[in-house]
Amino acid sequence: MFRRSVKSIDELVNATLRREGLETPLLQKRLIDAWPKVAGNIIARYTGDRFIRNQVLFVKVLNPALRADLSMRRSDLVRKLNAEVGTMLITDIRFY
Repeated sequence: MFRRSVKSIDELVNATLRREGLETPLLQKRLIDAWPKVAGNIIARYTGDRFIRNQVLFVKVLNPALRADLSMRRSDLVRKLNAEVGTMLITDIRFY
């Protein structure tokens, strides 16, 4: 008698994404999409382009006063965004 290794679909999909090198880009997309939820819809209206480079999230802020306020809340936002995707994906946020 032989034993069959039964795996869930979730395990198979995650293994395939990891093997093909698509896991990190997918997590980055999820983190960028989580910005309005974490920052709030009102703040999200005053922000523009968002991208990740070298574990740093860059967010374009259209209002200078809001940029100063968000800079003070940077560490809290990093923690919440990483918690949203379930892994330590970014280490800092830069507002420009």
